[in-house]
Amino acid sequence: MLALATPTPRLSNQYYPNDENIREYVSAQIRQLSPERSLRAVMGKPLVRQNSGHSVEPVERSVRRSTSTATGRSIPSAASTSERDDVASTASGDTAKPKALVRSNTDLGPRRQSLSGKPDITEEEMRHGYEEQYNSTKYLEHLSSTFFMHYTDKRHETGGKPRRENPNHNTSEWRMRDRLKTVSAALIMCLNIGVDPPDVVKTNPTAKLECWIDPTPVIGTNSKTMEQIGKKLQEQYELLSIRVRYKQYLDPSVEETQKFCKSLRRNAKDERILFHYNGHGVPMPTPSGEIWVFNRNYTQYIPVSLYDLQIWLGAPSLYVFDCSNAGNIIANFDRFVEKHEEEDAEAKKKDPNLQFPTHGDNIQLAACGKTESLPTDPNLPADLFTCCLTTPIEISLRFFLLNNPLPCEVNLKDVTRIPGRLAERRSPLGELNWIFTAITDTIAWNLLPRATFKKLFRQDLMVAALFRNFLLSERIMRANGCHPMSVPSLPETHNHPLWQAWDLTIEMVLAQLPAMIAAEDGGSPYEYVHSEFFTDQLTAFEVYLAQGAPNQESPSQLPIVLQVLLSQVHRLRALILLSRFLDMGAWAVNLALTIGIFPYVLKLLQSAAFELKPVMIFIWARILAVDGACQADLIKDNGYQYFLTMLNPNANLPVPNESEHRAMSAFIIAMFCRGFSQGQTVCLSPELIETCISHFRDADNPLLRQWSCLCLSMLWADFPEAKWVGIRCQAHQKLCEMALDEVPEVRAAALHALNNFLGIPDLTAQVAHYEECVASTIMIMTNDGNSMVRRELLVFFSTFVKRYQNKFLVAAFEQLLEEKEYLIGSEAKENWNPQHGSLSRRSSRPGSDDDDDLQRVSMGSVQGTMWMHLLVLSIDPHPDVAQDAKIIVDYIHEALLVSPLGPKAQPLMSFIVRFSRRAATSNPQPASRQPSAAPNGRRTPMSSSPAPPTLPRNESYLSAGMRRTASMAAAMKRLTFGGSSEESQPPQAIHVTQHYPGGPKRSRVPEEWSRPPDVHDPESKPKAYAKAKSPKPRGFQKYDPSSTPTLPLKSGFFDWSIEYFGEPQMRPNEPDEPGSDDYNKKLWRRSRNEKVLNCTQPLKGVAGTSPWDVPAGFFNNGSQPTKMCFHQFEDHLAIADDHDSICIWDWTNHTRLCRFSNGNPPGTRINEARFINEDDSALLLTGSSDGVVKIFRNYESDKNIELVSAFRALTDLVPSTKNAGLVLDWQQGQGRLLVAGDVKVIRVWNAATEICTNDIPARSSSPLTSLTHDAVEGSTLIAGYGDGAIRVFDQRIKPALAMTHVWRKHNQWITNVHMQRGGFRELVSGCRDGEVKLWDLRNEKEAIRTIRAIPPTEGGGGVGGSGSGRGGVMRGLSVHEHAPVFAAGSSSHELRLYHTNGKQLNVLSPTIPSTYTGTHLLQSHRHTPIASAAFHPHRMVLAGGAVGSGWVNVWRCRGVEGREGGI
Repeated sequence: MLALATPTPRLSNQYYPNDENIREYVSAQIRQLSPERSLRAVMGKPLVRQNSGHSVEPVERSVRRSTSTATGRSIPSAASTSERDDVASTASGDTAKPKALVRSNTDLGPRRQSLSGKPDITEEEMRHGYEEQYNSTKYLEHLSSTFFMHYTDKRHETGGKPRRENPNHNTSEWRMRDRLKTVSAALIMCLNIGVDPPDVVKTNPTAKLECWIDPTPVIGTNSKTMEQIGKKLQEQYELLSIRVRYKQYLDPSVEETQKFCKSLRRNAKDERILFHYNGHGVPMPTPSGEIWVFNRNYTQYIPVSLYDLQIWLGAPSLYVFDCSNAGNIIANFDRFVEKHEEEDAEAKKKDPNLQFPTHGDNIQLAACGKTESLPTDPNLPADLFTCCLTTPIEISLRFFLLNNPLPCEVNLKDVTRIPGRLAERRSPLGELNWIFTAITDTIAWNLLPRATFKKLFRQDLMVAALFRNFLLSERIMRANGCHPMSVPSLPETHNHPLWQAWDLTIEMVLAQLPAMIAAEDGGSPYEYVHSEFFTDQLTAFEVYLAQGAPNQESPSQLPIVLQVLLSQVHRLRALILLSRFLDMGAWAVNLALTIGIFPYVLKLLQSAAFELKPVMIFIWARILAVDGACQADLIKDNGYQYFLTMLNPNANLPVPNESEHRAMSAFIIAMFCRGFSQGQTVCLSPELIETCISHFRDADNPLLRQWSCLCLSMLWADFPEAKWVGIRCQAHQKLCEMALDEVPEVRAAALHALNNFLGIPDLTAQVAHYEECVASTIMIMTNDGNSMVRRELLVFFSTFVKRYQNKFLVAAFEQLLEEKEYLIGSEAKENWNPQHGSLSRRSSRPGSDDDDDLQRVSMGSVQGTMWMHLLVLSIDPHPDVAQDAKIIVDYIHEALLVSPLGPKAQPLMSFIVRFSRRAATSNPQPASRQPSAAPNGRRTPMSSSPAPPTLPRNESYLSAGMRRTASMAAAMKRLTFGGSSEESQPPQAIHVTQHYPGGPKRSRVPEEWSRPPDVHDPESKPKAYAKAKSPKPRGFQKYDPSSTPTLPLKSGFFDWSIEYFGEPQMRPNEPDEPGSDDYNKKLWRRSRNEKVLNCTQPLKGVAGTSPWDVPAGFFNNGSQPTKMCFHQFEDHLAIADDHDSICIWDWTNHTRLCRFSNGNPPGTRINEARFINEDDSALLLTGSSDGVVKIFRNYESDKNIELVSAFRALTDLVPSTKNAGLVLDWQQGQGRLLVAGDVKVIRVWNAATEICTNDIPARSSSPLTSLTHDAVEGSTLIAGYGDGAIRVFDQRIKPALAMTHVWRKHNQWITNVHMQRGGFRELVSGCRDGEVKLWDLRNEKEAIRTIRAIPPTEGGGGVGGSGSGRGGVMRGLSVHEHAPVFAAGSSSHELRLYHTNGKQLNVLSPTIPSTYTGTHLLQSHRHTPIASAAFHPHRMVLAGGAVGSGWVNVWRCRGVEGREGGI
């Protein structure tokens, strides 16, 4: 509860959040903090966006439940809020969670303290006995709970359509499609031991070692020494890759060189060849790049041109040049490649059939630049470059000792005594090699372009090993005056910070080396202390993850994480961190796949480690969500069995949220089977189907139910054997039961599975029976409130229509016959002769023949009923649904024209089109007629002659007559004249003769009393009424009418569902993350809302005693306002006119922000307009007299406005502008939409589930005119009726017994009944005769006060007057939500304001200019009734407008100027 004892700061006039407002607010909060408190303390707990009114799981869980699939359970009560918070704080582990932002208490109880510090409302003054509830712990928890947001789930953001892939997030080509391997290696050693080349001057002492062998100690053994060196070099290379075929060529001649080079290429074919050249015993390469070998007698040095070498070796090849001036080779190599290509191109012109070897795909490594000589330091080997490439650990140790300025107990000889083997990662030597690999991979990953890294470090094991070691050579060679070169060239890597980590690792090993040597020599045992390198790097990676990957920067530690997976010690932690990284989105998965993570996680599927199973499931789900082409990999070694086992409900998982991991397993199996026949075959088993069916009963996890359905869908898609197994398991029946699941995603998934169930090739009677039973069962879903579900239903319908096309052609043809008969009958009603008791038709039956009297074979069939539903859906209020249905209807009609029934169908279509045109031309308002279909959408059998015209109005707006006239005629017009698939005008509605059913009439009660006050209002006709643009849903793509319709329709639901696993689930959404821009905006709005409440609550007393006559606004809406609604906190006023347009005004600045069309059919109007989600980013909800409810986002922007949802809340309303139409009430806290009107029930729609959860009998034959509810728990519902009755319902009771009592103290049409959300919670009702009554729910007999709001001297004479002679006519009643004030609009152009105690405050007459934009002058103001009036929910502001005028007046209460805190 908010204390009002202290004055609050004034609000800024600027109410729209911007960066400056937010910065000022956050800065002010920070200045008030002590230095120890951080910005996070200001932000508090993330503003959890509880989509659809449901709790959000703790973000530290391994998987956060999807807001788009985890919603759908009933709205939790306020008492459960604290329990949810306790669960969240417990599940979050050691991480302290800041408190949630509480909502702004916009629809809750009165503030407990007044400005004087005394109680604002006493127990005796509180209505309905709510005082005890307001003081209850449950209610206080409700006040402090996080607020609920509705219609903000992903399904509403996207409409169930897969989003277009972000170019930055496309699946990278991580697989090596052109993988090469080095198969052969030529090791050329031109040493000529004992003879120095003429151009080399060596120092004394000088470097001698070749492959760590001194070639000079023994004279006369040159050949053996040469062989030892060659053998040693081969051994060093074999440590890099054992599978390569090595061949030593020691001091070869030019002929031998040519021979073995050609032989290598011939044997290697298209694979890579390694050419290692050691030229320490021959002259340096020439400036043109020639290398030197010997003649046969070793008396001459013979140059070998690069041109010839390229011809002999071909490509692809890998060259290693270890000699001085090696840069000359690199500089000239490409020049000769270009020369070869030019010659080949010339020869190709002469003979196109010639085949030439390639020369371009070559990799080169050179020891130094063009003018550089190799190092001659005697402490280093002569082949330093080769040692770096082949023995990196040994040369690194030697290099460290030589460059270490500190004294060390270890000498150069001791470095060779480090225990272990390179392949043993737990040994000191193996650990060094392991860390070296991780460091060099990481340096390359961070510095090289992705394509270069992939080519050099992932394509070929030999190339990857040499280039990892080449990074080391660049560091060591540069320290000795040489600059190694490579093609492709690499950026400088010698100064990367990770080399310091490498030095530290070496230092830690060398520090332990004396003890290890002593233990090896027989001393005391010594236990090696392993390096903390990987632990530290994992911690660094964890820090990166904690920062949230700003700007999606690649983590530098990712290659190290890959290496850590090889260790059982760190594997679990590395996998958990990797899963957190993959959870960041598709870009993270692409990076992980590019770095080479896939082979590791594939191999781990063979691991039996129990603790790895949850994280492995999570990782694989993320990988398959980004790249589903891993099916063939999973079938190897039966990897898919890993997930089949985890899907079984009997399998245990070491996590509390087992069902979520089973949902991921179901997703993985579904992806494995998708379009992969081998996967379907190996997975097919009754056990899998039974497992999926068992998960249908998991009420706690809708994600598991959804993916169990989709798993079945993918299993039996185009796989008849699986469908028969499913039939034996009754899977199709279980899926039909999911049609009423509370989660829309689950319902859509069930439809997806049933759609793939259709299509068993052998269409026997048994198969047809199964499929027709499925189709008849799910037809109830045509009334689903979610457009995504209805679209998926249409996909099923299209498949069913395609499969049974001939039957649908018959159904469509018979519908044309029925339509023609109906149109003729409706025309004949105009000539009804009561004296003869028969119909006389003015015209003969065009095109009639014997076929018209044939029995309808489709009547009662599944195909006939489905065809009727398709016609209904073709005029669905949601554009996507209507467009899909029109495609199916067009397909059947076009097929009908080319079928054998075409010659008979064409005249019928022509007749329907002509009749519709004639009716539209002769009467712009179509003639009234009685609909011809039963409420279930199927017309009852017609007799041979039409019935008399006076029939009770018991048919629905969606009856077949309306369906046919709207959708059938439009379809005929498209087929006949090639019109657009979506007409620019809404579907034509059929006006029905008004009839106000009231049951047995009260004695001496005029019929006028049970009619709405505006029944006689003329329709306003402004001179320039422009049709506004109707908002479309996000991603709407208009169907090209010129294209040929094809069936079946394609479903995008599966692809849309996959996106869930590609989105972050372990952390809050960006708007819910403290410190983010969106979060700061939410925080700013919350503060703004609280200030509005604090500033306006003290003014309630002033508002109840002062006149409301201070002008605050005057602007022209452009059309007559019929409904007005203020936003609680924004300066927005929504105005619905008497056509179908809605204008959004900034009423403080008198500027129109947006104008759009609600898309009403002609003859209907907007009955209701409400703002929802006002605590944060509001949506606009509208209700029309045709029973349609629509919800819009970005309603204040002409450019960005979008349709969020549209559905037919009432399916049996008769369209008319003069009856109750549709009335609704919105319960924000409970997420319920209450809808009623000219129907027999009060329908309750759940915003979370988007289905009708309750039909409460209205208990009256009179139309229901007004709805309101209590704002404490939302369980009490009060309804006003056209006969003056007021009924109270309790939604907690069984619907048949929900009515608790009825008041019949009013005698005429109830204009409005309203219960305040604040203040005294007054329940106020007003009726047509001008009486206003105040009620207490505890008093079931009498009103506690009656006020004559419209004096009896009024009325009778003006437009809209009753003519009853018993007093004035109340046109409207508006009640302030918090102040004890209400306003009554009369038919005499007056707004009378009263205190709820009966005292009149003042009388207002809206200002109207002398002329209007219409075609005539207005009547005098005295004869202009009030059309609409509305109070601001919090501020002391009132808006009103009059009939026939587009001008809107806004007034303030006198005495509040300057006391509203600047708002």
